[in-house]
Amino acid sequence: MSGQRRALFVGRWQPPHPGHEWLIRQQLDKGVPVMVAVRPTDEYLETAEVVDRLEALFAGEDVIVFVLPDDIGSINWGRGVGYDLIEWVPPEEVAAVSGTEIRNRDVKVSDR
Repeated sequence: MSGQRRALFVGRWQPPHPGHEWLIRQQLDKGVPVMVAVRPTDEYLETAEVVDRLEALFAGEDVIVFVLPDDIGSINWGRGVGYDLIEWVPPEEVAAVSGTEIRNRDVKVSDR
């Protein structure tokens, strides 16, 4: 594990798809270690499966995947706390990836 500060990504990741991978790789490709927080929604995939898929996708890389409680209503920070707030704008072909379309096309948890 690196001693470097990590980039944090928070989401449902339902399911992890190429757009998510592109987003996380923006930091990994710069050598920045990453933490991926998974909101436990179980709306499409069970949370454990989301975690497994993310860990497999980034196997061997400096990525920690963990489950974040889903009762968080906002993410807040104060001035001077030392965090960067970064927005990544994907290229059109990545922005066109739709988690909703993937979920609608595939089998849902309730259909298993």
